[in-house]
Order: sequence, then structure tokens, then C-alpha cells
Amino acid sequence: MRMMLSVLALTAAGPVTAQPLQVVVDTPITASLVAQVAGDLAQVQVLLPQGASAHHHQMRPSDARGLQDAGLLVWTGPELTPWLDRAAASVGAETPQLRLLEVPGTHLRGYGDDHGHDHDDHAHDDHAHDHDHGHDHDGTDSHAWLDPANARLWLEAIEEMLEQTDAGNADLYARNAAAADRRLADLDARIQTELAPYRDDGIVVFHDAYGYFTDHFGLRPAIAVSLGDASTPSAARLSQIRDQIAETGATCAFPEFGGDPKLVQTVIEGTLVRMGNELEPEGGMQEIGPGLYEQTLENMAAVLAGCLGGEQPK
Repeated sequence: MRMMLSVLALTAAGPVTAQPLQVVVDTPITASLVAQVAGDLAQVQVLLPQGASAHHHQMRPSDARGLQDAGLLVWTGPELTPWLDRAAASVGAETPQLRLLEVPGTHLRGYGDDHGHDHDDHAHDDHAHDHDHGHDHDGTDSHAWLDPANARLWLEAIEEMLEQTDAGNADLYARNAAAADRRLADLDARIQTELAPYRDDGIVVFHDAYGYFTDHFGLRPAIAVSLGDASTPSAARLSQIRDQIAETGATCAFPEFGGDPKLVQTVIEGTLVRMGNELEPEGGMQEIGPGLYEQTLENMAAVLAGCLGGEQPK
């Protein structure tokens, strides 16, 4: 069954077309960003089932049919969803596409980088890995939505694409995008304040997905238990992580939605590191809709601040 989302207008009411624009997106995160700009003028098909792994999903025949009928395709890019790459290439030229990681000015980073770089200075063919052999966390880190500056840039790109596709409603798209940008700017400022006391604290996370978040909010780079989404760390890797914990004085460790918490627990056994609540970088099981993106960032900040501030996990 295809997951369909009828998005609601977020600002001033606008006209509802007899046939809403059909927009296909890869993930709930992308759906949230599109929903904030499109208002009630679009019907969004989310290809990735709620709670599923973005890296390892397999498209269903109904998804492929929906993609062929789409008026617009918005997706992060094959770095995140390699299963969509071939299907996206088969869509006709009459269906516009927007790859968010390729939006000019997007801040990109490699796995393990302490600092990222802008898309304009980055050659995608240099970092592309073999999309048919899983997500091995080489090359460009695809979790770029965890930097809200990227999301604000993408809102503008989504607005421009919607205006090109549906010029008659350009004013409404522009108003919605401006309102969404203001909300994200306010959220960014709040999280900066919330996390400022913990910028020198070390943290341990389930896998290497949080560099954009730690970069943007001035936190120390996280120690990742797993360098790939499904890889079990070797004994040597576990020893290396424990050495890093000792060197950095890491305070808290965080399991991740969809990941095995025992891996994180094993790493911190015998240390003073506290186990925090679960992180949900892709939105977890939150309700799909306009508010999911902001809620994802808010929840992440709250979980980090809670443990680092000494709260007991729930």
C-alpha cells in the first residue's frame, strides 16, 4: 500500500485545485519539507514506509507506478536512497526532479569529517559509492537535513520547483516557504541556546549519522559505535571506541531508533558513561506531516540535553 499524505496549508488559505499536484518524495523528512511549502495544493506520496531504513528499502510495484504518474519528484539523492536511483532515472523528462543534496550551496561533509563543505565545491562523482552493495558510509554523509541551514536552503529550492510546476499558485508557495523559513530560524536559535552548555561534552551514538548536527550546533564530534547502519563492530572496533571514550571523557551514550541498543550498552559497560534516550534522526514513528522535520530536531536536542544535563532516561 502506498503511503499518501494530504498536506495542510500552514499559512493563509489559498485555492484548492480540482486535481492536486502529485508529488513523490523519498522519506518522511522530505515529505515534511515539501508539505510546509506546498500547503493543501499537493498530494504527497512517501516512498519510504514509516520507520523503515532509508538506505535499505526496496520499492514496490505500486511505488513505481506512482512515480511514473508524478508531477514532481523530490528526493535527497542516491547517497541516502540508492534504491530510488534507477527508478528516478527511468522517469520521463516531463517529470521535474529535485535532488536536495545537489542544491547549490548545500553544506556537505564526508563521514568522519570534522567540518563540511559547500556543494558548489564538491564533485559528486568523487564520492559516489557502489549503490548496489549497501550503505557503507564512505564518501558524502547523506544525513544533511540534520543541519537546519541546509533545510532552509532546500525550502527555497522546493518553492522554486513548485512555482515552476504550478505557476498559478506561486504566491502561496512563496508565503508558505517564507513562514517555514522563519520557524526554522527560530528553532535553530532555540536549539543553539539549549545545547550551548554541552559543547565540550563527549557523546557516543549508534552510528555515524550526526556530523551535520554536531557541526552546526558546535558540539564535539560524536563517537560512533557502528560505522555503517547494519555493521556489528569488531572486537578491535569496540576496544578503539572505549579508548576514545576514555580520551574524550564522554558523558552520555545514545541508542538509535531501529538500531540494536545492546551494541551501545556493550560499549559503555564498565565505564561512567550514562545511557540516554533513543535518538530518531529520520523521524522515527512520528506522524508524517509538515511538523515532522522540526519535531525531529527538537526531539534530538531534548534527548541530548536531557542526558548531558543529568536527567534519567525514560
